[in-house]
Amino acid sequence: MGQADDIAATKMKPATALVHGGTARSQFGETSEAIYLTQGYVYETAELAEARFKGDDPGHVYSRYSNPTVAMFEERMRHLEGAEAARATATGMAAVNTALMASLSAGDHIVAAKALFGSCRYIIEDLLPRFGVRSTLVDGTDLSQWRRAVRKGETRAFFLESPTNPTLEIIDIEAVADIAAPLGARVIVDNVFATPLLQRPLELGADVVVYSATKHIDGQGRCLGGVILSTEKFIDDVHTLLKHTGPSMSPFNAWVLLKGLETLPLRVAHQTASAATLADRIAEHPAVVRTLYPGRSDHPQAELAARQMTGSSTLIAFEVKGGKAGAFAVSNALNLIKMSNNLGDAKSLITHPTTTTHQRLTDEARAELGITDGLLRLSVGLEDVGDLWADLSQALDRAT
Repeated sequence: MGQADDIAATKMKPATALVHGGTARSQFGETSEAIYLTQGYVYETAELAEARFKGDDPGHVYSRYSNPTVAMFEERMRHLEGAEAARATATGMAAVNTALMASLSAGDHIVAAKALFGSCRYIIEDLLPRFGVRSTLVDGTDLSQWRRAVRKGETRAFFLESPTNPTLEIIDIEAVADIAAPLGARVIVDNVFATPLLQRPLELGADVVVYSATKHIDGQGRCLGGVILSTEKFIDDVHTLLKHTGPSMSPFNAWVLLKGLETLPLRVAHQTASAATLADRIAEHPAVVRTLYPGRSDHPQAELAARQMTGSSTLIAFEVKGGKAGAFAVSNALNLIKMSNNLGDAKSLITHPTTTTHQRLTDEARAELGITDGLLRLSVGLEDVGDLWADLSQALDRAT
């Protein structure tokens, strides 16, 4: 592998860094990043092999540990997020799990917001206790609950997502970080709904940021991936855990994600603008009981969203009349908008959280989070906003 570009990516604006940041060309001088589909690497001398394994030489040893294409993706994400270091994983959940495992040991305690993706709650409520880690779940919007949940000498991590899935609650990251700091507790933020373009958790005091790169970063429904960003010291711990447990990112997936990053600003800007337009129109429809969108003045945390984020969201949550039957009727009447539990895609996607992403929660837990039977989550894609509204309006009309 050749030398990295000498462009100072840290001085670039995000749109430029997402095209050039982290690029390292081979001796062939390729324009597009190379895909290094290899399991292992050869060494010119036995002394070099020894130096690689001891860590005295920075080269690659085995693609479960590191890979040139994956390294380019990690470096580009590092520039974008403003982090000291990054490590990629096979999936977004691998990123969440590894970040938590690298932060916690038996006897530790974690405080997490209740409003989490179902698999995240599984890790915190079911998996971590098997390893002696206790947890307390709180209403993430209530700072007093974060304070009361703390166990001095035991609480080692705070975990949250903002905006939340699927009700788009906004949690005050800076305020939560201020509570965690005196404790020495690590604040881990799942920033997937906001994307690195609309929210900067590290600048707000978070210690670790995780992403499912499967979502907006790929943005075209092609592959899985995740990434963890933090200090060099913490990422060293993450690297050791990844090296020995194996949830490594495929070099091909890393290449696909590099291509996705090049167009991320264009896609997110279009999707956010369309989502804002659709949210206003959805809110006025008689079949809709409530609309949740961070860019609207009637959002419960509208002021915080405006202060904490540089844009609203590519997602909308809305509740229709008739509960589950009404939500199913709207979903089944859609033509252009497809039913899928994914998000951040070029295609607009709708899902019914009660029966999909959050079905494993109890009825009581869903009610507590505001996930009603009539709630739908819409991920706005790249289609013409007029075409999207035509499809939505005819589906809502049928449910009226």
